[in-house]
Amino acid sequence: MLEYAKTILLKVSFDKILFEKELRKALRNLVPADLLELKAWCYQQFSRIYHRLLNRVFGKPTLG
Repeated sequence: MLEYAKTILLKVSFDKILFEKELRKALRNLVPADLLELKAWCYQQFSRIYHRLLNRVFGKPTLG
């Protein structure tokens, strides 16, 4: 399921709303060990364009 979630996120990364929807869906469907790997991967892949969104979804506070 982790690899599937990564594939989907890459394919929908052009659209912020769709990306967030699919990311939240992945969080519901993955086991805890895979969640840590997904989180690290998401920050590595998408931090440049979706840093605030990732912080919100993964529960990190944002500054300002």
